[in-house]
Amino acid sequence: MNKKGIHFFTEGITYHLKGKRNLRRGIKKLISEKNLQTGNINIIFCSDRLLKRYNKEYLKHDYFTDVIAFDLSEDPLEISGDIFASIERIRENAGRFRVRVQEEIARIVCHGVLHLMGMEDSTSELRDQMRKVENRFISALYNN
Repeated sequence: MNKKGIHFFTEGITYHLKGKRNLRRGIKKLISEKNLQTGNINIIFCSDRLLKRYNKEYLKHDYFTDVIAFDLSEDPLEISGDIFASIERIRENAGRFRVRVQEEIARIVCHGVLHLMGMEDSTSELRDQMRKVENRFISALYNN
C-alpha cells in the first residue's frame, strides 16, 4: 500500500485532474470533522466499462454507477480505502445537473469518502443526509 495520504490515479483512461491540492485539503477537513484520521486513500478515475465490471464482480450489481468505495481501514479511527470513479459518468452527471465537471468530481469523491467513513445511502433519508454533506463540501471548496 502507498504511504499515508490522498493519492490520485487513472486506470485505463487518460485524464488530468485539476485542483488536487484543494480537493485533498477538503477531504482531510471532512475526515477530521468526525475526529478521524486520514490514512491511505487512493482515488482512481476510470471508464464506465471498468467500473461496471468492478460493480458486478465485487458488489454483485450489474449496472453502471459513478463511484465505488472499498474500505481498507485497519484502524476504526483512520480512514483508508480505494475510491473508483467513472469519468464518463461524472461528465454525464455534470451535464444533467448543469454543474462544472470539477464540481461533480468533488461530489463523487466526497460521496466515496463518506462511504469509507461508514455513511450509507440505502434509503432516501440517508441519501438526503449524504447530499447535505456533499453540498457543504462543495460549497467549502468553491465558495471560499
